Amino acid sequence: MSIEVNDGNFQQEVLNSDVPVLVDFWAQWCMPCRMLAPVIDEISQENEGKLKVCKLNVDEARDTASKYGIMSIPTMIIFKDGESVEQITGAIPKEQIMEKVSSHI
Repeated sequence: MSIEVNDGNFQQEVLNSDVPVLVDFWAQWCMPCRMLAPVIDEISQENEGKLKVCKLNVDEARDTASKYGIMSIPTMIIFKDGESVEQITGAIPKEQIMEKVSSHI
């Protein structure tokens, strides 16, 4: 399962992670985000141990969302060694997400 992150634990869970991290920036009211949620959970389960998957609610973690320039959701950012290495915007198919993710794990 994915880990809920916020302004308080983002540094520890994402930036200090030993493995690459896929962060899903979402909001409860965002229908495409809700449609993408089961896909994000599948990616988390299928890549356990080699990829950490986190969800950040942009309404509850405005500082972090702003820091990474999140203007539309869903947006996913892949972090590796504490750095943002790839950004994916929109509710795209799992295969396309995994194409981007697999080059970093």
